[in-house]
Amino acid sequence: MPLNFTAIDFETANSSSASACSVGLVKVRDGKVVDRASWFIQPAPGHDDFLEWNIKIHGITPADVVGAPTWSQQLPDLVAFADGDHLVAHNAGFDLGVISKATTVAGLTVPDFNYVCSLQVARRTYHLDSYRLPVAAMAAGFEDFAHHDALADSEACAAIMIHSAKRHEVDTIEQLAHVTRVKIGAIGPVAIKENASTHGPMALS
Repeated sequence: MPLNFTAIDFETANSSSASACSVGLVKVRDGKVVDRASWFIQPAPGHDDFLEWNIKIHGITPADVVGAPTWSQQLPDLVAFADGDHLVAHNAGFDLGVISKATTVAGLTVPDFNYVCSLQVARRTYHLDSYRLPVAAMAAGFEDFAHHDALADSEACAAIMIHSAKRHEVDTIEQLAHVTRVKIGAIGPVAIKENASTHGPMALS
């Protein structure tokens, strides 16, 4: 089986996991990036205050999301882009938490996703002083990207996983998780039905 996955990154308007204001998605097929997508998201009422701190980090302002799709409107596109892939994110608990919380706030059923954390994979692949995304991405040969741009961060995340798979000489996301001893997490009804203790949304270590 080839190395297939979708890397994902969210930027948020504030500390609420339901305040996603931007998403970046990168599709990897057979160890190569084959598609990219990103868009602004209008956060739900009650979660839509833009904190100065967040704006300073990602540069997204309330004006940028005027007319952008709401979480409910954009979720089908997100799910369609992922198309059943394992999701990969750097500090995946945060990004998958955004999907869970924003979907719940919207009154929808959380979609089923399996996921792997590239931060945890990087910790078991490289010997670095820091495993922050820019540092880990540099170790993977992916440098000088616009950190905190959702699409750029997704590309950096994908680069870490592709490079790690080559370094560990494995061919699939499942094999990479196995050799690095990183649990494959899950969210959605399937995760609840199966074994929450094994497949819970914070199963990252």
